[in-house]
Amino acid sequence: MPVARFGVSLPEQLIRAFDRRIAGKGYKSRSEAIRDIMRDYLVDGEWERQDSPVVGTITLVYDHGTRELTRALTELQHQTHGSVACSTHVHLDAHHCLEVIVVRGTGTHVRQMAERLISTRGVKHGKLVCTTTGSGIA
Repeated sequence: MPVARFGVSLPEQLIRAFDRRIAGKGYKSRSEAIRDIMRDYLVDGEWERQDSPVVGTITLVYDHGTRELTRALTELQHQTHGSVACSTHVHLDAHHCLEVIVVRGTGTHVRQMAERLISTRGVKHGKLVCTTTGSGIA
């Protein structure tokens, strides 16, 4: 793949802070870090286009003792079965469970599904992590 070079003028303090941050993350060069930042920005753009096909994970933490919660979460997943690729259930302790649901669909549909699951009574914490196949990203 051809590589293009470009120059960027930035304040020295910003460059030093950036260099410290990327070194802490294990990047070998600014170029590697900037490529990842640019890809992340482009993936976010695909999620902004509401009709784009996207993939992601919905992570939920909940108390399994909450009345009817497990049934409600399962029912919501069955209602959108075409969008749920798989799910993994982990017992964290005697009371708490973690569920990770791999989802796909349009950005709008996946966000709506995540919002419904996360806002279900008894879910203590939930998060949607968005990505794409990156077919339009180098």
